[in-house]
Amino acid sequence: MQIVIIGSGNVAYHMAKAFILKSIPLVQIFGRNEKELSKISEELHIPYSTDRLEKADLYIICVSDKSVEEVSKTITEKDCLVIHTSGSLPKEVLAGDYRKASLYPLQTFSKSKELEYEKIPFFVEAENQEDQKMLFDLASKISEKVMESTHEKRKYIHLTAVFACNFVNHLFSRAKEISDAQDIPFDYFLPLIDETVQKIHEIEPKAAQTGPAVRNDLRILQLHEQLLKDESLEIYKTMNHSIQKMYEL
Repeated sequence: MQIVIIGSGNVAYHMAKAFILKSIPLVQIFGRNEKELSKISEELHIPYSTDRLEKADLYIICVSDKSVEEVSKTITEKDCLVIHTSGSLPKEVLAGDYRKASLYPLQTFSKSKELEYEKIPFFVEAENQEDQKMLFDLASKISEKVMESTHEKRKYIHLTAVFACNFVNHLFSRAKEISDAQDIPFDYFLPLIDETVQKIHEIEPKAAQTGPAVRNDLRILQLHEQLLKDESLEIYKTMNHSIQKMYEL
């Protein structure tokens, strides 16, 4: 099967690398950013182009959600399968006269961070059973966790991921602002962060909750509020209110 990946960002890089590591050949990586494409091509030994899209059986679009539809119009082949990797978009956003599907990898991607691809869950949705099975089998060569999904289900998967990953990472950034302002090395907090994440491998998140809000320690809550201002204060109050509401305090 001839496979082309379209894109040059984090998802495109890691998808390409996962394929190559599992000995799944790619005929091309295609996109607009020649500098990034060149880096990927050199590292993974994949031909690249910014102007000539190779003919393929499968095109994997790995670009931002806002660009998926426009990029999909560049594919003129009809006897092919085109998929996107978005967590939120329907497969019908793909604008062409070809078979359509989605393959959503549930992970946060950065080019500088190594990943264990076999642990990344993949969610598959296609227009027909034949393509569904083909994508399921393809993803299973990369990952131990592959699941069929619908667009409706995938929207909630993506929403959950935003809470579990994006919001949590933003709180890490806010926490670092506080520690930096007080000249406290942020890496001193990494064991706490690691234990917090590791704990929910064994305990339900709700049962693992600690801190002044779940203890309803109003003295500490008020003390912390006096140390904060502006947006950080609003985040602190909102998070504590949510914790207290969950535990009916």
